[in-house]
Amino acid sequence: MPFLSSLPALCRQQLLARSLVANSHRGLSTSASRHSERRKATKANLVLEDGSTFQGFSFGHQTSAAGELVFNTGLVGYPEALTDPSYKGQILTLTYPTIGNYGVPDTKQLDEYGLRTFAESAKIHVEGLIVQDYSQRHSHWNSVKSLSEWLNEEGVPALYGIDTRLLTKKIRDEGTILGKIEFSEQPIDFDDPNIRNLIAEVSTTEVQVFGKGNPHRVIAVDCGIKHHIIRSLVQRGAEVKLVPWNYDYTNDEFDGLFISNGPGDPTLAETTIANVKKIIDQPSPPPVFGICMGNQLTALAAGATAYKLPLGNRGHNQPVLNTLTGQAFITSQNHGFAIRDDILPPEWKPLFVNANDQTNEGIMHKTKPIFTAQFHPEHRGGPTDTEFLFDTFIDLMKSGAQTLGSAVSPIVRKVERVHVEKVLVLGSGGLSIGQAGEFDYSGSQAIKALKEENVKTVLMNPNIASVQTNEFGRKQADKVYFVPVTPEFVTDVIERERPDGILLSMGGQTALNCGVELYKQGILQKHNVKVLGTPIESIMATEDRQTFSDKLNEINEKIAPSVAVHSVPDAEEAASEIGYPVMVRAAYALGGLGSGVAYNKQELTTIVTQALALTNQVLIEKSLLGWKELEYEVVRDANDNCVTVCNMENFDPLGVHTGDSIVVAPSQTLSNEEYHMLRETAIRCVRHLGIVGECNIQYALHPTSLDYCIIEVNARLSRSSALASKATGYPLAFIAAKLALGITLPEIRNATTLSTTACFEPSLDYVVTKIPRWDLDRFHGTSQVIGSAMKSVGEVMAIGRSFEESLQKALRMIHPSIKGFVPEMPVGKELPKDLDSAMSVPSSNRIYAIAKALHDGYSVDEIHRLTAIDKWFLHKLDYIVGLAKDLGDFTSDSIDPELLREAKEAGFSDLQVGESLKIPEDSARKLRRKHGIYPSVKQIDTMAAEYPAKTNYLYCTYNGMEHDLTFDDHGIMVLGCGPYHIGSSVEFDWCAVSCIRSLRDMGRKTIVVNHNPETVSTDFDECDRLYFEELSKERILDIYHQEGCKGTIISVGGQIPNNLAMPLYDAKVNILGTSPLQIHNAEERSIFSAILDDMKVPQAPWRALHSLDEALEFAATVGYPCLLRPSFVLSGSAMNVCYGPEELKKFLDAATRVSEEHPVVITKFVEDSREVEMDAVASNGKVVCHAITEHVENAGVHSGDATLILPTQTISQESIDKIKYATKKIAERFEISGPFNMQFLAKDNDVMVIECNLRASRSFPFVSKTINCDMISIATKVMVGEHFDQSVLPTLDNSFIPEGYVGIKAPMFSWPRLRDADPLLRCEMASTGEVACFGPNVHTAFLKALMSTGFKLPKKNILIGIQRNFQPIFLPTALKFHRMGYQLFATEKTSKYLQDHNIPAQTVAWPLAQMEDDEKEYPTATRLIQERDIDLVINLPNHNTKFVKDNYLIRRLSIDSGVPLLTNFQVVKLFAEALDEGTKVDASTLFHFMKPSKNNNNNSSKEQ
Repeated sequence: MPFLSSLPALCRQQLLARSLVANSHRGLSTSASRHSERRKATKANLVLEDGSTFQGFSFGHQTSAAGELVFNTGLVGYPEALTDPSYKGQILTLTYPTIGNYGVPDTKQLDEYGLRTFAESAKIHVEGLIVQDYSQRHSHWNSVKSLSEWLNEEGVPALYGIDTRLLTKKIRDEGTILGKIEFSEQPIDFDDPNIRNLIAEVSTTEVQVFGKGNPHRVIAVDCGIKHHIIRSLVQRGAEVKLVPWNYDYTNDEFDGLFISNGPGDPTLAETTIANVKKIIDQPSPPPVFGICMGNQLTALAAGATAYKLPLGNRGHNQPVLNTLTGQAFITSQNHGFAIRDDILPPEWKPLFVNANDQTNEGIMHKTKPIFTAQFHPEHRGGPTDTEFLFDTFIDLMKSGAQTLGSAVSPIVRKVERVHVEKVLVLGSGGLSIGQAGEFDYSGSQAIKALKEENVKTVLMNPNIASVQTNEFGRKQADKVYFVPVTPEFVTDVIERERPDGILLSMGGQTALNCGVELYKQGILQKHNVKVLGTPIESIMATEDRQTFSDKLNEINEKIAPSVAVHSVPDAEEAASEIGYPVMVRAAYALGGLGSGVAYNKQELTTIVTQALALTNQVLIEKSLLGWKELEYEVVRDANDNCVTVCNMENFDPLGVHTGDSIVVAPSQTLSNEEYHMLRETAIRCVRHLGIVGECNIQYALHPTSLDYCIIEVNARLSRSSALASKATGYPLAFIAAKLALGITLPEIRNATTLSTTACFEPSLDYVVTKIPRWDLDRFHGTSQVIGSAMKSVGEVMAIGRSFEESLQKALRMIHPSIKGFVPEMPVGKELPKDLDSAMSVPSSNRIYAIAKALHDGYSVDEIHRLTAIDKWFLHKLDYIVGLAKDLGDFTSDSIDPELLREAKEAGFSDLQVGESLKIPEDSARKLRRKHGIYPSVKQIDTMAAEYPAKTNYLYCTYNGMEHDLTFDDHGIMVLGCGPYHIGSSVEFDWCAVSCIRSLRDMGRKTIVVNHNPETVSTDFDECDRLYFEELSKERILDIYHQEGCKGTIISVGGQIPNNLAMPLYDAKVNILGTSPLQIHNAEERSIFSAILDDMKVPQAPWRALHSLDEALEFAATVGYPCLLRPSFVLSGSAMNVCYGPEELKKFLDAATRVSEEHPVVITKFVEDSREVEMDAVASNGKVVCHAITEHVENAGVHSGDATLILPTQTISQESIDKIKYATKKIAERFEISGPFNMQFLAKDNDVMVIECNLRASRSFPFVSKTINCDMISIATKVMVGEHFDQSVLPTLDNSFIPEGYVGIKAPMFSWPRLRDADPLLRCEMASTGEVACFGPNVHTAFLKALMSTGFKLPKKNILIGIQRNFQPIFLPTALKFHRMGYQLFATEKTSKYLQDHNIPAQTVAWPLAQMEDDEKEYPTATRLIQERDIDLVINLPNHNTKFVKDNYLIRRLSIDSGVPLLTNFQVVKLFAEALDEGTKVDASTLFHFMKPSKNNNNNSSKEQ
């Protein structure tokens, strides 16, 4: 497409995708919503033999039918299941809730052998079908009709709208049961199919031959044979003579006998059993192979007996063990009978056994070539793991061997357990975009697993806010080092601790890259440290793009054409060979860092240059934009047992990083063939790469064919691993750590059932939707456009029993201002005017543009052409919009209760319903309750209810007819933090976990509500009941009333739960701790400031604003600069310093938007003041513990972006006393009971209050760990009225001051991810994480903390650009740098100033400045940075400079070139002092400095 190169880059991406799929789909493309279908649908009943009746909606043929009710737990493969003759006589319940998604292919199409290509027989064999949710609008390139059309053609009834989990549990607990689908005026009797010879009903009546002329003659006894079984034999060279079930073949000539699958009771096929017996009793029989029914008939012929299973094994995830080798396989099964192998004659023995229920899965003869499998190795539908059994059968015929030998049990190398006594676990460091809280979760799980095996653990992780770095607990390491995760520090720790093992896969890219470097340097080998789990060579093979490509080519796997390069010229050459557009991927990078799509040489040069600043290799790859993107999480043990735990589908087509895409689990639009094709490929790749533990494989799948490409394999735990763990209930990190010790999958128990094995693939009976959380509005200059480099700072995960329910819940979880899938932007922002552009270019706001487009009448086809998003998803979105419009046609008095229920089942909140009906949310709640519409509480159990769950991992759904459990605990509810975002990160998860653990230590039952998959608090083993749910008033009230909670704690989860204080209080919820009325008074800034004035507590001059004129008048009174502060916000949202009227107008508009219901407060901004923080806990207004920290930066930098020091270094005792006095008065006045945080300004011994947060703050973990006093634990005791000993706590009169050490908390920024963002600190928070380190003095601690953020110490050249007012105070710092031997480069005026004071400095030119002729020999600042001549950039601008753009370019280029950047004078000053001290920086950490005391608190009586 030559025209593409002339278009703007952002448009070309989607035009390319559009051209790919514009005419691709053959599924239905009309934009009709499903809601009309449901209300037109005929109702019918499912009636069970025990009298239970369930009403559903018909989507099949309207005829009554009866049979045995059974369930299948497969996630895909409904066409294959329905045409499986083994289902004859049965009403099939599919546990996966959403069925019909990919329609039905041409079931009459024949292949070259005369067999059905897309079906397993010539007709549907089930008597009826029951599903939870039916997709009226299917979408798939291979479909020719809908499931409903097919069922009607075949005369088979089907119902949806019935709680299939309820039915599954009923069958599980009571055994298979007779049932009937009964339509009005069509009565029918129950019918027990098991008393009939069903084999006779489905078997062929005449002999047929397939593969005529093939060399190996096989008699296949048709007991209900599936077509793919015949195909599997013919493809391997068999001439298959298919004979009826009662055919006597004993005198025929043949090379092998095959007995097929089939339905019903095997004992009724007496003729078949007799014929088989004649063959197997021969002294030298031909090879015999039986599948499913064939296993039972062979066993009966051998002398065993059969029995009916209570519920049968039907699904695609049944684990079987080879009894000869112990090797495990995942199998597809469909049988209701089994054999007793304990009474087999002595010459027979079991060959396979079910790893879950221990039932027989196959037998073999010890001396004859006879073997069977109860499962389906032909795998349609299901996994392909055991297809090799057909090869075994053919090989036996070829060889004429009379014993099976190794043919059916290939030699498996038995790997011994890894014997290690102490393991070093590398953490990921501070949270950043692409590497966030998921590694706190995975590391905690890994340590728990290692401790269970009595392995000592040493953790290296400077992330002070993480749960993982706690000192005590069953998930805590024996020792924690708060030091940088770099080869130098790891070497120091290895030499100190002498571990014999190291775990690299739990710390993200940081740990992995560090481990690779240690290996290359020979450090691990020198100290005899074993890399546990995946070998280092395998890690390098997946991380090095060229090696990865070569390895996959060895097994002929499909990857996009690509070339690995190390320079820009090589990249240009590769791109010209491959052809534009190309995808650029950086090696050894996380979250797509350094990646991007280039459409021409200029764009390629920019992307590759930036990528090579971060790594030494990039991959130039053919672009596959517009293809589907999918992921599989794969687990493999050292004995080569391999399973895929979860597959996920991106809502957005390829081109959007998976971390920035909406992701749905399991995949929604894949057929059985596609699903298992990719699964098989994943297992083949993982085995070839030698991965041991857990990994993630990403695919691009062509939207209109079976063509695919492997994008990458991550040989470590990832963001997707955490999501998959929470989505399935399968604890991947825990399992991976066990596997790293050489433990095998079959040995590990399933954590949710405690009775089945971990060697299985979870069955989901719900839909999971992950949506990213972005905070791009905070960053000046950053585009909302998303692409291959990740930008999101967090994510949410929602669970529902329909896609619509799951999606709408997830949307509301992102931000409290989002109501669901509605045509409105978050926080009241304006929708884009150009909807076509807003949809065709992926952005953080595209989902809202799609909602608006559907609302405005765009068709699904139009939106598909613009976005390349699969039509199945778009039809579901269209249905939501249609429902909203239907609701709007009614009032609360006229509303059809069925429509109201349908809306709730589609994920509509009470608020959404209320807005449609024009009534308040509370009225909508009362209305639905009046009509008996309540949510059901369901368990996540990994097995779709096939086995009882022992854990209470829960979600709420309106697509249910019962609760999964009873509500007798009456526990205490703890509200979590919601999605990680700037200002609310892992520190609030630490607070929540500390609270939960404290409650459990007190013997209190805990109920946790949260929806963040990256957190430890959403581990189901952390609490008594975990609700993965919305943090909304509606959902909390649902859970609170259903559970009968004794109270709710809202003060440990940050601002989201804190903002619910008054709504919950008004709804009569018992809020534990500080009164919500007082929380409101503190959060409403105008009320708080008025109370301070009333108390005569000093604060900066202020005024509550109601108009711009008031703001201008205030500024005129006190003078600029002024500070604007909205209420009820976290992390300084829309908080800004205004230096003039233009800024005041602009910033006031932003502040008003985020705080619409509350007046914005303006205060005088006090320049050159130091900020001090007080973290404390009070009980009934009395402070019982506290800690005071000081910011390195002066006021004006948000506290979350500030560098904190404990103990304070520059604050006078007089100021400290004033801070304590103000704290005491405020605690009394606000009657605080629980945690709180206060911020103060200190200047010239004057102290002024900035704000008071009546909740835990982000600095609580830091201060708690630094002074060895868990303040949240104390706060929890206060809130629930538990006794505690106040004498051992740091009260205001008994401060705990660290002696002999200093702790410094430093912010982590993600500037490289945020292209074009200005890396300058302001009042609005920008950091994404934090680290903390400890040293004997402030300088050592500071350097270690800075290095922990990824900061590289300068070696030679420093570039300085400072504004005139900084020059006098910067002079001593510049002199320090000069005396330490650094060569200084400076912009013109700064250079002259330094030279005037005898400090040598080389002059550089401003990037954009017009230079005089005599200045043109100066190199520009940007050129020096680009050419890597500079090791550190110091850029200190002010608001009066004329070089605004030049300064920005210098800062931005520093980030893009990977050059360390400092932009705050106080930080630069401390940095220079620290370097000048020349202090030894080593791995000494907190526990080295802590002095043990009998009270387990840091020794100190000295007051602060």
